[in-house]
Amino acid sequence: MMWSISVAQCRAARAMLGWSQGELAEAASVSKTTVVDFERGTRTPHRNNLAAIRHALELAGIVFIPENGGGAGVRFARPASDI
Repeated sequence: MMWSISVAQCRAARAMLGWSQGELAEAASVSKTTVVDFERGTRTPHRNNLAAIRHALELAGIVFIPENGGGAGVRFARPASDI
């Protein structure tokens, strides 16, 4: 699923950007509760909200790495020295 991201990927991407949960929610145009509940693992957002979260993180320079035998992850689209 192209829009799917894990809780760990979301938290890691947000940490890499230095964003609060509120900042991610604002960038994705979703409620802060949506982000908080997702990161706590208490609720999976609707597909459109999850897609919006992923898209906001990608626009900020995050690349999502799929499960490839070494585990799913995140990285910056460009070297950190360029950011």
